[in-house]
Amino acid sequence: MQCDDTGYIIFISFPVKTLTLTTQPNKGLSMANEKNNNNNNNNNVEQSTKSNNLPKVFIHGPPQFSIVLQPNPSQNFHILNPSSLPSLHEFISLNPHQASSISAILCTTLYPVNADVIRLLPSLRLICASSAGTNHIDLSECRRRGIKVTSAGNLFSEEVADMAVALLIDVSRKISTADRFLRRQVQNQFATWDFPLGSKLTGKKIGIVGMGRIGLEVAKRLEAFNCMISYNSRNKKPLLSYPFYSSVLELATNTNVLILCCDLNDQTKYIVNKEVILALGKGGIIVNVGRGALIDEKELLKCLIEGEIGGAGLDVFENEPNVPKEFFSLDNVVLSPHAAILTSDTFMSICQLVEQNLEAFFSNKPLITPVI
Repeated sequence: MQCDDTGYIIFISFPVKTLTLTTQPNKGLSMANEKNNNNNNNNNVEQSTKSNNLPKVFIHGPPQFSIVLQPNPSQNFHILNPSSLPSLHEFISLNPHQASSISAILCTTLYPVNADVIRLLPSLRLICASSAGTNHIDLSECRRRGIKVTSAGNLFSEEVADMAVALLIDVSRKISTADRFLRRQVQNQFATWDFPLGSKLTGKKIGIVGMGRIGLEVAKRLEAFNCMISYNSRNKKPLLSYPFYSSVLELATNTNVLILCCDLNDQTKYIVNKEVILALGKGGIIVNVGRGALIDEKELLKCLIEGEIGGAGLDVFENEPNVPKEFFSLDNVVLSPHAAILTSDTFMSICQLVEQNLEAFFSNKPLITPVI
């Protein structure tokens, strides 16, 4: 009699000329396995019950948003929709009893958290934005309800500054235009040299609107090109040696390039209007890595088409994700789909930051990057 690895006892009998193998279940091992299965089921039920009792967090964003922004499992909160499907409104309509259990939401700029959304969530206590800007969140309603808000803070400053300089180089040196020309030329050997020459960046007069962390990073990069930096901000920075202009119009009048790095609010909406655009002159360039509505988009389009301004590099638009189709046919414009922060490094960093803010909030500790 022997016991094999499967948990069966093997009886071997030896007749005179034949060898017969018979098997019979090991009752002791079967009972042990059944007991282990019962324990596992009990543990799963216990874990499920514990998760149901934890504060609930909802991911308010597109499906791909949840893939990159997925906090690790926590003892302090439970993610309701790890796949980010369905949308918040659909989720609540399908699970109306869950609306009152949502204590926090993670959100992206393309998914606004306005007063109507906030009213759907009576137990909401925290909103974690994955962006530095929070103009997609109704902060007034949050203050009225006592809801805490966090942002990415200065996490993306270097990436956004890189994008601003990249757009400026592309527009001024006509890199994207040259790329399109060369591709057409390969297809048509008799194509003529029909795209305009660019201009060098070195020595340009640069006006930065918003001398916060991003503006400072842009200035630092452009110093390497021997650019002459000036700026406009809410207040003059006493530690900066760059010339300060109290109005954007005055800044545009004295520079070749405007780079927009400021927040969008009631005071900065359409801060770049037709008058400012014309003040830059026919060779002027505008780069926007702030928010789309910092520029009067219709006036910008008109000036670009009519040649009243040299070019524009745009990472943001007024009515995202919709972009005016008129931009697509212009060779003096470089477009980017609000991608300044989209790097593998930033995804890892923002995921860690969001997780830290959630852990801090549900542990009654100070938030890492509070807005209110």
